[in-house]
Amino acid sequence: MYKLLTVKDVVRIPPRMFTMDPKEAAKIVLRETYEGIYDKDEGVILAVLDVHEISEGAIVPGDGATYHEVIFDVLVWKPEMHEVVEGEVVDVAPYGAFIRIGPMDGLVHISQLMDDYVVFDEKNKQFLGKEKKYLLKLGDEVRARIIAISVKSRIIRENKIGLTMRQPGLGKFEWIAKEKRKGEAG
Repeated sequence: MYKLLTVKDVVRIPPRMFTMDPKEAAKIVLRETYEGIYDKDEGVILAVLDVHEISEGAIVPGDGATYHEVIFDVLVWKPEMHEVVEGEVVDVAPYGAFIRIGPMDGLVHISQLMDDYVVFDEKNKQFLGKEKKYLLKLGDEVRARIIAISVKSRIIRENKIGLTMRQPGLGKFEWIAKEKRKGEAG
């Protein structure tokens, strides 16, 4: 789920940025500090959008920088259990497909790809359903449901999201359309 949050913090503006507008300098420092970080309560901080307020700077002895209280907006995305997400297949391995869902990748284990016996074709880097002949490969657009979230770190890549595509309305968009047409005809 995407959210806009207003945050209050203290930002350190180094001397090399003193000639800049304080709000712009604060925004640059905040972006370097916050963007791409995973917060366990709020999710992935995607962007620092705007600095609303910046206080008069304070100087700390022995440090040439100034410290300012700031109030700013951030855009965050937090994966939620059972949330339906859409994304692109960005990698495949014998054990499943990695789906890019916004700022993170999720894994659809081979057992969760489709309601069919699934075979991994290593040479062509794709999965094939034996009975329905459904094919899943790099670049395919899919819809999946989040079934597991493992948050271990502030570093996005160290966190894991488990996905399933074995429910009605989920899977490769081509499969979904085919199943819908089949349901309307029968």
